[in-house]
Amino acid sequence: MPLSETENGFSGGEGGGEADAIVQTCVLGSFSERGETTALISSLPEVHGDLGPRESTTERFLVIMNRYQEQPHLLDPHLEWMLNMILDFIRSEKSPPSLVHLCFKFLYVICKVRGYKIFMQLFPHEVADVQPVLDLMSRQDPSDSETWETRYMLLLWLSMTCLIPFDLSRLDGHLESDGGKAREPIMDRILAIAKVSYTKKRLGDFLDWNLATISQTNDQSLRNIVVLDGALQSLAKLFKHGKRDDLLQYAPAVLQCLEKKHLSESSEAMLRKLGVKLTQRLGLTFLKPRLAAWRYQRGNRSLAANLSMSQSAADSTGATSEVETKEQEEDYDIPEEVETVIEHLLLGLKDKETIVRWSAAKGIGRVTGRLPKELADEVVGSVLDCFSFQETDNAWHGGCLALAELGRRGLLLPSRLTDVVPLIIKSLIYEEKRGACSVGSNVRDAACYVCWSFARAYEPKELKPFVTQIASALLITAVFDRNVNCRRAASAAFQENVGRQGTFPHGIDILTTADYYAVGNLNNCYLNISVYIAGFPEYTKSMIDHLVAMKINHWDGMIRELATKALHNLTPQVPDYMAATVLPQLLKMAVGIDLHGRHGAIQACGQITHALYKVGLQTNRTVVDMISPECVDALKNIHQMLMRPAICSLIEKLSLSKMPFKNDPIITGWQWIIDDTIKTLHLVSSGAKDGIMAALVSALSALCEEYYQASPGQADPQMQDALVSQYTEGLNNPQMLTRCGSALALGCLPKFMIHGKLKQVCLKCLCAETQKEGTFTEARRDAITSVAQVSVKAGACAEGSPDSTLCSANVDEVYGTLLSSMVDYTTDSRGDVGAWVREAAMTSLKDVTMLVASSAPEILSADMVKCMMCCLAQQSAEKIDRYRAHAGTIFLHLLHSTDPVVPHIPHREELLGIFPIETTTTLNWNAPSHAFKYIAQLLGLFEYQYHTLLGLTVSVGGITESTVHFSSQSLFDHLKLIQSDSAALGQFGETLLRIFRDNLHNDRVSVSFLKMLNQILANSCFEIFTMQENHPFCVDLLALCKEFKKSKDISKLRACISVLCGLIQFQGEVRKKVLSQLLLLLCHSFPVIRKTTASQMYEMLLTYDDVVDPEVLDDAMTLLSDTNWESDLATVRPHRNQLCDWLGVPRPQPVTKVTI
Repeated sequence: MPLSETENGFSGGEGGGEADAIVQTCVLGSFSERGETTALISSLPEVHGDLGPRESTTERFLVIMNRYQEQPHLLDPHLEWMLNMILDFIRSEKSPPSLVHLCFKFLYVICKVRGYKIFMQLFPHEVADVQPVLDLMSRQDPSDSETWETRYMLLLWLSMTCLIPFDLSRLDGHLESDGGKAREPIMDRILAIAKVSYTKKRLGDFLDWNLATISQTNDQSLRNIVVLDGALQSLAKLFKHGKRDDLLQYAPAVLQCLEKKHLSESSEAMLRKLGVKLTQRLGLTFLKPRLAAWRYQRGNRSLAANLSMSQSAADSTGATSEVETKEQEEDYDIPEEVETVIEHLLLGLKDKETIVRWSAAKGIGRVTGRLPKELADEVVGSVLDCFSFQETDNAWHGGCLALAELGRRGLLLPSRLTDVVPLIIKSLIYEEKRGACSVGSNVRDAACYVCWSFARAYEPKELKPFVTQIASALLITAVFDRNVNCRRAASAAFQENVGRQGTFPHGIDILTTADYYAVGNLNNCYLNISVYIAGFPEYTKSMIDHLVAMKINHWDGMIRELATKALHNLTPQVPDYMAATVLPQLLKMAVGIDLHGRHGAIQACGQITHALYKVGLQTNRTVVDMISPECVDALKNIHQMLMRPAICSLIEKLSLSKMPFKNDPIITGWQWIIDDTIKTLHLVSSGAKDGIMAALVSALSALCEEYYQASPGQADPQMQDALVSQYTEGLNNPQMLTRCGSALALGCLPKFMIHGKLKQVCLKCLCAETQKEGTFTEARRDAITSVAQVSVKAGACAEGSPDSTLCSANVDEVYGTLLSSMVDYTTDSRGDVGAWVREAAMTSLKDVTMLVASSAPEILSADMVKCMMCCLAQQSAEKIDRYRAHAGTIFLHLLHSTDPVVPHIPHREELLGIFPIETTTTLNWNAPSHAFKYIAQLLGLFEYQYHTLLGLTVSVGGITESTVHFSSQSLFDHLKLIQSDSAALGQFGETLLRIFRDNLHNDRVSVSFLKMLNQILANSCFEIFTMQENHPFCVDLLALCKEFKKSKDISKLRACISVLCGLIQFQGEVRKKVLSQLLLLLCHSFPVIRKTTASQMYEMLLTYDDVVDPEVLDDAMTLLSDTNWESDLATVRPHRNQLCDWLGVPRPQPVTKVTI
């Protein structure tokens, strides 16, 4: 039975959550459907003839079996009885063919789930079973695609019966039948059906047929490919399981046929793989089945024994003596065909498909194991030729697989390790750039496999000279490789070497940090694990050299960035080596022609310089004391190479490093780069602009902090005026990105740079924000962010100067702008882009409010706080998950803040009851099922009711199913609580009408409002109002709905029709007015509106049967349903007038247009 998380000891979380909020595993304990399965199998005789029941029975059986696809072993105790039940139907002479085929389909389903190798062993394979199975197989039609499962299972059954330990000729009996005609022998019948078994007498005929099939069939059609596949597979199985003495005489002919076929040139990977597989089997047939006496044999494969075995024991179990080896190889004749076989296998190592290369590598290992030592060494040399930089990555991969096989089998002698290990080290870092990406991850993965196999194949003393190289290379791959599979493969290989060899420096300590799972996170590898490993001096410099040589110039920008950060973190390990060796290398790369290398080197120079500065702080040295004057000059000259993100990063790091460049002309050059980057942001590709903006903002902040102070805390007046004026003017630039850059630049200026300029900066930012052009949405977002950053840096003081701090004179203006940004719903082709502004405004409100509440709470008025909290409540009730979560998180943060406490929050005590302190961590605002049941409770608080209901309006009237469902459910739950309270319901109705009036011409709200109102009316939430004639709520609502009658918006008109039909439940004269509006819409100029009105009125009359006189009800409904309301107006108007008469409503009079 399935076990949920809870049953396994895990908590399922709060009840009532979304499906995605509770994760359940599907671990099965046993086969629990035995009863149902027995019933399904027993019902086969009844359902086989009827298509419907047959399909439903088969489908149900499939569903049951597929549940055990991941744990098929649970079926093992039940396979035998299921098989026997089905075989009873098959063996029965009364079973029609349709039942037999259905039974075999059931057997196939079981076989597919459990696997044919396990399931076929359960078939009965007595002597008495051969003839019935063969007869049943003979009756099958090979061209019938509907019954292929029958033939498949019969072939499996036949293959089991062929294993009986008797000559099949004994089963022939008397070959003469009753009619006098000769019967065909059992063996011939099997060969005619399957062509898969043989005897010495028929082997030649079978091979002739097979070779003729291969020669005469091409691979141009799917059917021919299948034929070739079967023929090659049968030959491969034959040469694998057959006796060498029987097959040797035919092997040359088969090899010749394969050579003529040129399978290596086929476009089908499976055919090439089978060609390689058959070729290696032929090679093994040509060679005598003996193990090479010269092979290297490790004394003991047990891990425990390996670690404890003495050196003498290891020596005593070494390779066979040379005398014995020569004696055994004296009469070893190697057929000429073996050379052809090896050539084909070596060619297969370079194939473009992995399955072909893997098969060729295994073939190289098997064939080499039967060769004399000299010839085997030549094969090893040929394999090593794959590791040439003229070869493709396929050849390198195949070569690694072959070396692993040779090493695993003891065929790669220790004397060859001096040639092999350097190639494996190169393979561990092999990467070849192809266009915008690279290839080589499979090569590196295979190289890790080689290292893994060497750990198991060789004694520690053999690998001892290479330990440092292999250990360093594996750790570099495990930590710095871009591909997670390669990192994990290298970690596993390192672990194997630590355990098997016991000679890797600090192996156990490193494994506890760089294990298989830890290396899965790339950031963790570069920034944390690398620092730990570099703490061991054996690996420090090799890791740094690898980053400089291979990763600083990597094609992937993310790898370059991580590499520079890693160099920053590794600098404290060897600061002198970094300053004297690495930094000069990077400075040369920074002015090179390779763009990737230049970019990475510039960033690395900044990171290393900053790291050296941090090291100098601990040793009371400056950066210039640690690096040479030539390097300092070279750092100044890098700015001439205009790679903006890298240069900005360099400016930031050199500024943070307090380089002695104050009043140096280089500062002017750096400032020009920053300013020019802001002016030319519109020329940058959209994917790079965010990274460039972030880099230049960080650079400008660090530059100002270090070089623009006349004295501590006092700005250089000239630079202050110049920068503030320049960036405030940039807020009016016609280029949107230049506005964004200028706003962000103002926001990042240090406090001393805006001292005395706050009014100028804020005024310009506020003016920029109020420009509501749709094309400047990003600029408004960044201006809002800048206002908050500047305000927070300036601080708050109630009686302070408005030009220096946030005070009572300017706080209203700041809050007014931030609050007005909360209603920015600008849309364009990208969607609701105004949400970016709202998100920035919410964040800014939180930051400014926390500042003011802590420094000058008296300047926070109750109206400000009320408007802020109401706007946040509205945003937390809206439909977009991300912004709802952002607003809700800020709402709770302000509510529960204790240091400082935000004053004047309306209904604070009630809010704390709705949102207790634990909701700050447990409430999932992204999940509609969690969020809306809390938000809807705000409807009961008068101050929040309007804004909360306004937010819920767009959620309930939205299009996202989950949001609509949970928001409307929460709304209706609240309405049920107040349904009997006329005062509360009246207040709710007034709030509804107020929202409707305020947003009558706002399509974003009005359409959603009508959809929500339709749901409210359909659920009879205002039933208490319907008992009073001409209730004011209905009268006012109808008056507002009339405003839409001239609208051309189809969706708005349809929503209005639904609301009008819902208003019919109200009593009094208002009902006649509602009917009058509906009947007017029956003659609307849009046919689709007429049709929709008729359909909705039909449903209305079905629901509210007291609307019309029962005597004419049927006639009215017939007229509504049978009339083609999409006809022209002249046709439908009489029908509409007839309805007016039946419903007691005056006929509408046509208005004559007066032409002047």
